[in-house]
Amino acid sequence: MAEALHLGAKAGARAVCVLVHGRGQSPEEMQSHILARLAVPDVTFVLPRAPDGTWYAAKAVDPLTTDTRAALALALDHLAADIAAARALHPGLPLVLAGFSQGACLSLEYAFAGLPAPEALVALTGCRVGVLADDRRRALAPDLPVWLTGSDNDPWIPVEAFAEAALELGRGRARLRAALYPGRGHEVSDPEIAMLHEVLDGIHR
Repeated sequence: MAEALHLGAKAGARAVCVLVHGRGQSPEEMQSHILARLAVPDVTFVLPRAPDGTWYAAKAVDPLTTDTRAALALALDHLAADIAAARALHPGLPLVLAGFSQGACLSLEYAFAGLPAPEALVALTGCRVGVLADDRRRALAPDLPVWLTGSDNDPWIPVEAFAEAALELGRGRARLRAALYPGRGHEVSDPEIAMLHEVLDGIHR
């Protein structure tokens, strides 16, 4: 399994953030595109690394196939192992699971799979993998704080998929905050950085 990148506070950390990169990206790109724009010196970061830079081959909005389910299961095992390792390295600290694009989608699937829940989830341009008609896990931890963002101008996550994710999070009784940024391209905007900063700055068990 590809090794995660560990950054941020080494001692005296107040919280842990597991930040998952998108399709064709790397932990180093998350460092330059997101972490460099945050001012949270007392947070330690764990950035998982997908084999070949991709968590699964299909588009998130395609109907689930046998191959996609298998790839998604492997990706979830990978993410779960990195989260468990982060918990073991930093026992007792609250953990925020965050991701961008495909990383946001994988983070949502992690939460819906009923795996050990983070203290908060931040899905920057994310949706469920598959379509509403698919047989998907819906074992979301009730009252999980979730921040979901999207755009009406994103080529990977259309606004309909963003809305469907919000619907499923609502049905799963998440404590949901959703924000849509009209005209924003496939990127993490300054308001989204500010929102992530607010989550990390205020997280506690």
